[in-house]
Amino acid sequence: MSSPRITIDVFSDYVCPFCYLEEPELEALKARFGEAIAIRWRAFELRPEPIPTLEPDGDYLHDIWARAVYPMAEERGMALRLPRIQPRSRLAHEATAWAKDLDAQSISEKTNIADTLRSALFRGFFEDSLDLADPTALVAVAKELGLDGESLENALDEGHYREQVLADQRTAQELGIQGVPGLRFSLDGEHAGILEGAQPRRQLLLAVERLLDLMK
Repeated sequence: MSSPRITIDVFSDYVCPFCYLEEPELEALKARFGEAIAIRWRAFELRPEPIPTLEPDGDYLHDIWARAVYPMAEERGMALRLPRIQPRSRLAHEATAWAKDLDAQSISEKTNIADTLRSALFRGFFEDSLDLADPTALVAVAKELGLDGESLENALDEGHYREQVLADQRTAQELGIQGVPGLRFSLDGEHAGILEGAQPRRQLLLAVERLLDLMK
């Protein structure tokens, strides 16, 4: 199997509704171009310690959800509700890194444990106000997916994947990414551009088609 020529690194945070709203657009991109592209979700914690988290019932969140989140969710056929809490997201990113490790260890080329867990965490937060900062809640989600909850609990407790999450954050900063989702395009391993914010499907398709034209 040949390696994908185009890689899209998606820097995102679990507390960002626009990152969740970008999921179906990226899935459509993958369905359209198949093995020509690889999509890698990367960690970007918007409000790491000691930055204060947002007020769950504050005017800022109510305003941006009314103006942008709810209209985009309706347009993309997704059901989102303004969460009742605004937790730190570091542990959720560590949980996803743990799931990526499971994918890497699998003998199957079709594993998508990290994708499945990522979607479940997004859905849990934006539909049911899942506490992303609660290890017990994260382990419960993993167990619901048939994963080894004890393994995840140990990984979170001992911080096995913390440095991996922080490394993603540093990479985003080095690339100058300030907002999420931040999409970094690479062509044959070489930097080929960045798009920030939730992109419409047409914009993503055009971006990949232009890169494919460069390969001809």
